[in-house]
Amino acid sequence: MTSLLYGLFSVFFTAAVSQSIDDVRWLPCRFRDEQVHIVEEIVLGKPMRVNETRYQLRDAVLQFGQPGDSPVHSEIITFLVTASKVDVRRHFKGGLDTLECELHRHRTGASPVRWPSMGAQERDNWFTCTLRHTEGLFVITYFLRHSPIAPNVVQPDFQQWVPVADRDTITTSAVMMVLTNTPSLEVGLMKEQSLNCEFAVDHKSAHLTVEWHLQRKGQRSKLFSYSSRTGQTEGSGVSVKAIARGDASLKIPLTRETSEGTYVCSVHVLPLSGGHDITLNIMEPPRVSLNVNSQVSLSEGELQRVDCEAAGFYPLDVHMEWLKESLTPGASRMPEVLKVVMFSNHRHNPDGTYTLTAYFLLKPTLRDSGYRYTCRVSHDALRMPIRKSFNLIVTEKDSYLWYLPLILSILGLGVFAFLWSRRRAVPKAPKGVYGRA
Repeated sequence: MTSLLYGLFSVFFTAAVSQSIDDVRWLPCRFRDEQVHIVEEIVLGKPMRVNETRYQLRDAVLQFGQPGDSPVHSEIITFLVTASKVDVRRHFKGGLDTLECELHRHRTGASPVRWPSMGAQERDNWFTCTLRHTEGLFVITYFLRHSPIAPNVVQPDFQQWVPVADRDTITTSAVMMVLTNTPSLEVGLMKEQSLNCEFAVDHKSAHLTVEWHLQRKGQRSKLFSYSSRTGQTEGSGVSVKAIARGDASLKIPLTRETSEGTYVCSVHVLPLSGGHDITLNIMEPPRVSLNVNSQVSLSEGELQRVDCEAAGFYPLDVHMEWLKESLTPGASRMPEVLKVVMFSNHRHNPDGTYTLTAYFLLKPTLRDSGYRYTCRVSHDALRMPIRKSFNLIVTEKDSYLWYLPLILSILGLGVFAFLWSRRRAVPKAPKGVYGRA
């Protein structure tokens, strides 16, 4: 059966090249079937009968058409989706070869509620179809209702599913859809951001409830809720007028460090409840700078501290290293990672970002001349590491410089002695020379 599915994918993608997304007649899917078995277990020393759910991945086709249409592939399970106001194909983006389709059974609860549509029954069978773009463009949850011709007596307590054989065709109606075009986001600090959440229902005036929650560091907080039945609204960030158009997107005015987390958009229309998790990560790339120019000239043995500062980055994890490589033609160009690098403590800035400095003390010899020193900084917010470099030129220390302080000292003493001797050599005027005549 697996080889059949691979062949099915090949035929599907070949056919999809020549048709638009709106013309898609069917999609290859996986049906994640489940069956509930009653088993006996020993609990606290006593035998008890418990329900055990077993899962099985089965090949299937999601086919769009009319009731009574023949399956496009009769060898595997076909979920025939008949025409309704909820058409998932309108929301496809990107190439069809990036679509993942998975079908599930869906529980509506122990107290069934009849869906307000023609032909619906209290004991309808429900399925969900998850359509996911592998490059993260969207995630769609599609609710499918199947009304059996005969009353459903196999599922009186919702603990046993109606069996589905390998070649069965399950005729369904798409009644509800919840989607997001932003399943995962990376955004900088102090940015305005919108988290997309849309829905569609097959009938007007549906009594619905929309909720947004934030899951962060093990805590769950409610951000917004709205009930069309009562008209009551709690929280902010979602337009009630937009909800009437099927848009329940949440707006974040300015992202902060505390904005990071998993946002959950939920849409409830009894007996269905659907939603999506949207992951929001704060990413702020570092600004990298050196405390020296692109060319540094030092005398042999002269001491210089060289700093590489990565500032304003988030999250905390950053990798910094200093590399040394020769610029001499013919020399090995493999850089050497310096082992004498020291790091400052992480500084937590007022805006929530961090700053870190990697530095070393440079006391070069003549052999270090002609080398390039590079600070390389890697961070999750960067596609490629940032590199900041300087070239080192080392000059030989002139020999007279060693004696310059001594020479200056001797000259200073000589001048002082000369002036002192001149002062003592000036004769004193005899008494009475300037007296009265």
